Amino acid sequence: MARYADDLALAHVLADTADSISVARFRALDLHVTAKPDLTPVSDADTAVEKALRATLARTRPRDSVLGEEYGVSGAGRRRWVIDPIDGTKNYVRGVPVWATLIALMDGDDPVVGLVSAPALGRRWWAATGLGAFAGRHQHAASPIHVSGVSELADASFCYSELISWEEAGRLDPMLDLMRRSWRTRAYGDFYGYMLVAEGAVDIMVEPELSLWDLAALVPIVTEAGGTFTDLSGKPGPSGGSAVATNGKLHDEVFARLRDRSDNPMSWPRGDT
Repeated sequence: MARYADDLALAHVLADTADSISVARFRALDLHVTAKPDLTPVSDADTAVEKALRATLARTRPRDSVLGEEYGVSGAGRRRWVIDPIDGTKNYVRGVPVWATLIALMDGDDPVVGLVSAPALGRRWWAATGLGAFAGRHQHAASPIHVSGVSELADASFCYSELISWEEAGRLDPMLDLMRRSWRTRAYGDFYGYMLVAEGAVDIMVEPELSLWDLAALVPIVTEAGGTFTDLSGKPGPSGGSAVATNGKLHDEVFARLRDRSDNPMSWPRGDT
């Protein structure tokens, strides 16, 4: 099952390039930041990382297409590299070290390689279909990772990004209900919550609105670590624009409790079960 081993090795090369650029600009006094049309920030590091990764892919995988957050789609190949040059740009521009470059390879609709590199944390996570999931400082200093065995919501550590997005999505009440039933709740946010699920440090991570570049790299890592990753409609994978990632044992209950009550009012859990 080494079909994507060469692609995973290339993802590490891409991550090394990204790290060298992003670390050099992190907390730089002359970091240039602008607002995109959706009012989210973009720094000169975001654009520099994506340009560099696109240049490498153009040389090494000329038949593959590329989707990046900053420069959109190029090429029309079935195999598509999906890049978020800096996930957590708001953290990056404020000097918070929780940010990462996300690199994925999709074969058709399936994410088959995923790599998350968080150099300010000194950690990287990666996986490829059939090859398992790993974490460490780099590929030569790594350990296999696996999700937790927690099976009861009352014993679970629950992770999310922010509550306002759930309010805007009209799902704040079920979100708060789920939080109250969990043992512990923390808003780690962005890529980090999903990696903690994959490592077994937390058990649940959810977000209601995301783009493909936010998700594609995360799915192989969580699933190869033994977890389950769907959107809020229950569809597996990164294409649904939302995320419910769990250790697998908790997925059905988390999914049921997060569903909008209008989806199926008769089946919505009420009271203790």
